[in-house]
Amino acid sequence: MSLNNSSNIFLDSVPSSTNRFQVNVINEGQDSCAAVNDDSDPPHYEETSFGHETQNRLRISFRPGNQECYDNFLQSGETAKTDSSFHAYDSHTNTYYLQTFGHNTMDAVPKIEYYRNTGSVSGPKVNRPSLLEIHEQLAKNVTVAPGSADRVANGDGTPGEEPGDSKAEDTAGAVKFGWVKGVLVRCMLNIWGVMLFIRLSWIVGEAGIGLGIIIIGLSVVVTTLTGISMSAICTNGVVRGGGAYYLISRSLGPEFGGSIGLIFAFANAVAVAMYVVGFAETVVDLLKESDSMMVDPTNDIRIIGSITVVILLGISVAGMEWEAKAQVILLVILLIAIANFFIGTVIPSNNEKKSRGFFNYQASIFAENFGPSFTKGEGFFSVFAIFFPAATGILAGANISGDLEDPQDAIPRGTMLAIFITTVAYLGVAICVAACVVRDATGSVNDTIISGMNCNGSAACGLGYDFSRCRHEPCQYGLMNNFQVMSMVSGFGPLITAGIFSATLSSALASLVSAPKVFQALCKDNIFKGLQFFAKGYGKNNEPLRGYLLTFVIAMAFILIAELNVIAPIISNFFLASYALINFSCFHASYAKSPGWRPAYGIYNMWVSLFGAVLCCAVMFVINWWAAVITYVIELFLYIYVTYRKPDVNWGSSTQALSYVSALDNALELTTVEDHVKNFRPQCIVLTGGPMTRPALLDITHAFTKNSGLCICCEVFVGPRKLCVKEMNSGMAKKQAWLIKNKIKAFYAAVAADYFRDGVRSLLQASGLGRMKPNTLVIGYKKNWRKAPLTEIENYVGIIHDAFDFEIGVIIVRISQGFDISQVLRVQDELEKLEQERLALEATIKDNECEEGSGGIRGLFKKAGKLNITKLPPKKESSINTIQSRHVGEFNQKLVEASTQFKKKQRKGTIDVWWLFDDGGLTLLIPYILTLRKKWKDCKLRIYVGGKVNRIEEEKLTMASLLSKFRIKFADIHIIGDINIKPNKESWKVFEEMIEPYRLHESCKDLTTAEKLKRETPWKITDTELEAVKEKSYRQVRLNELLQEHSRAANLIVLSLPVARKGSISDLLYMAWLEILTKNLPPVLLVRGNHKNVLTFYS
Repeated sequence: MSLNNSSNIFLDSVPSSTNRFQVNVINEGQDSCAAVNDDSDPPHYEETSFGHETQNRLRISFRPGNQECYDNFLQSGETAKTDSSFHAYDSHTNTYYLQTFGHNTMDAVPKIEYYRNTGSVSGPKVNRPSLLEIHEQLAKNVTVAPGSADRVANGDGTPGEEPGDSKAEDTAGAVKFGWVKGVLVRCMLNIWGVMLFIRLSWIVGEAGIGLGIIIIGLSVVVTTLTGISMSAICTNGVVRGGGAYYLISRSLGPEFGGSIGLIFAFANAVAVAMYVVGFAETVVDLLKESDSMMVDPTNDIRIIGSITVVILLGISVAGMEWEAKAQVILLVILLIAIANFFIGTVIPSNNEKKSRGFFNYQASIFAENFGPSFTKGEGFFSVFAIFFPAATGILAGANISGDLEDPQDAIPRGTMLAIFITTVAYLGVAICVAACVVRDATGSVNDTIISGMNCNGSAACGLGYDFSRCRHEPCQYGLMNNFQVMSMVSGFGPLITAGIFSATLSSALASLVSAPKVFQALCKDNIFKGLQFFAKGYGKNNEPLRGYLLTFVIAMAFILIAELNVIAPIISNFFLASYALINFSCFHASYAKSPGWRPAYGIYNMWVSLFGAVLCCAVMFVINWWAAVITYVIELFLYIYVTYRKPDVNWGSSTQALSYVSALDNALELTTVEDHVKNFRPQCIVLTGGPMTRPALLDITHAFTKNSGLCICCEVFVGPRKLCVKEMNSGMAKKQAWLIKNKIKAFYAAVAADYFRDGVRSLLQASGLGRMKPNTLVIGYKKNWRKAPLTEIENYVGIIHDAFDFEIGVIIVRISQGFDISQVLRVQDELEKLEQERLALEATIKDNECEEGSGGIRGLFKKAGKLNITKLPPKKESSINTIQSRHVGEFNQKLVEASTQFKKKQRKGTIDVWWLFDDGGLTLLIPYILTLRKKWKDCKLRIYVGGKVNRIEEEKLTMASLLSKFRIKFADIHIIGDINIKPNKESWKVFEEMIEPYRLHESCKDLTTAEKLKRETPWKITDTELEAVKEKSYRQVRLNELLQEHSRAANLIVLSLPVARKGSISDLLYMAWLEILTKNLPPVLLVRGNHKNVLTFYS
């Protein structure tokens, strides 16, 4: 049947919407068609809107015979609404459906809001419907609040989510920069330093045009490769504030990011001092020329530098907008100065400039200056080391990534274009100055060539000047001698001085902004706990004012030193270390082959990035080897510190991805190698339930698996599948985190099952991976077996049988107090909740103390009375522990102490090994591994084995020989010859009383009654069974007597576990054996291997 849009069906009527994501409301009352026919399957709905708009929008298909059910569905008022009849709020309906492509479903279409992080500055985070909501039966009576359906339909939230839930950072009014002002301008200003004006001419004079171009090219190769790698990383996801630190930390993890971030921020802070001192030195030189010195050169540098850095700090604190305007003004001055130089090269030279070596463009000068002419002590690498810092500065834009409109687009575009423009400028200036100015000049206008004089063949000689005396005595002019060549060549000299000022001040300003921004990002991540104070930001741009002040203090300290020749190489190496790690980050992310590595910037290659990283490291040593060593030592120290502290962050780094790949490769490689007895190690499944509920069982297992074998803490959730799966999934991460927090090297695994035994059977078969599969099951002794339901006993003994069926060894651990402390944990949780409520109440009261009136305060105290919370002593740090220890002591202090007994260092004593049956050696291997641990190293092994009374010495020698071949040290060997004699009457009487409630006593009854009892209580111990295994029962009781006699004072007893033959030994009798065997003893490990060798004496 089809439903028409008739008025008797649809309550509301609004124009049909063409939105592809809409909300339909369908009322689901308590009465349904299921009430009509309880035995029938629930109806199947099929809704579609792919037909013509005039055709029916909703169709319901039904099975034969169910039409009456659907008629009742319509007549009872359970109406369905299409998109054309939806209203934001309808009091007649109370269940919402989302409509996607005209189909009524909760499934949502792909939207960017679903993929944002919580608190995203780019928009709200929206939660898509969970798989549980889509998969499970739709809940009834879901209230649709007014307007909530609209929000869902528009993708603004999920039902029930309040508009105020979003904690996204308010960035309204924040100043954001594009790629030109934010990246290009900053990078160009930072790359163009004073080196361009006062050192480039000297570099070309020393290395010549040819090698000079190579020096510039090699520097550009380093920066270009770094820029490419940085572009790849930037376009692999949203980039936040923090620049180089953010890129490295999110790629390589907090260890690398934290170490390089700290030294990079420090280097930028000291760089402020370097650039400011460079500016101050230029000003002092001008003061010298005009004879206007204030005190002396050193103190004048300090005074001018201090004033300058205060002004720069004021510009920075005023806000990024003012700082950006200042940068633009400085760039304009710098560009005018560079243009002034090129104009000066074509202005005809006068006699004064010619005497100083400037002859305009001359082919002879170009040819003469093309080759190198290194002076004493200089070489290619020394000249390269001097030039390379001029090529740095490519991270100036990335360092303010948090203030960019679109960092993913701005950083690659602005950085790469800045590298290209500055490279062209460097090459142009180098070639032009080398084609116009000779290497040596006297500066004397009288050193001209007189007719008839012999020319020495130099370019200057051909141009009418004789500078030959510069070969024998130092000259003050020319490329090699005068650092102010560009001022001389330029059309207007003071503009070059202005360019020098612009270059130094812009670089200082960029560093003054970069250092606090990087440092703030580092502090926000809380990698270094003591630096959290500097994470706070102020204003709409989240300005790091505290970071500015710290940078100012560091800069002032180094400005007052006024001698940066020693620290300058270290700063260059700090920057290079950052470049190296950026390149390595790109290589590492590519090499890890993570599906999450999808950079939009495709012009990169992982091997080229690796070459860039190696090149950066090589350049570090070329510039200054001792500075490189210091850099690596500092970075290594910080790396070790961060690794030791283990910050609680997870950024999905490539280190994690590569760890996974390595683990997977190693696991696959293991599968190609056959197991060998020499490499056997206990790989245990431990039935702890939640790992925190049975800590002692986990501790003793961890003692012999730590660093040597696999340990899996397992929990079986028994009950309704839906509830169990929900509970299991919600606790997985928490319980694994508990293991990590307590430094237990183990995994947590859980299964949901209808029955406990089925769950354990699944774990035994499916746990592990490849060769890393469990070979030993560890369980706690069931102390309450006499009070437990029969099904629990059947499950307990059944899992032992299952383990043996799967050829898995079994270890049963018994301690006097038992293992389960879940009740203690519940008490602690309740007390913690009460304490948290009390503290929250006190805080609320304190916040309201200043408010007018006392009604609010009285109300709070009334609330306190209802909660029955009394104010405790003011010692807040110890109050929780005090309350807990008091209540826990009242509950069961002995149980708490017993739960930690294996965490403590064991007293000097023995581990008594009762190796009664040969199970392959597991009974001997477990205690041997324990003696290797620090907590058990003071315990010696005593070996007890059964033997014949008349061969005690011979068997003792035989066992000693075997142990020596196994290379297992022991303190003593005891041969027990009286194991098989009957126990004394008192001991046997205890055993008989123990099993009495579970005996059938069929021999005392007639045959009919006996058969009836067997059918009704098949779990009881029959007289036939008891008589058949009487000797074994005697042995268990006798062994307890021997254990009481020999091992009562032992630290630990390791004993061969008796095996119950399936179908022959009842569960209750087997539990009685275990009970009498381990009764009134120190901690006992009942061990039974899978009867395959785990020890060998072959090499």
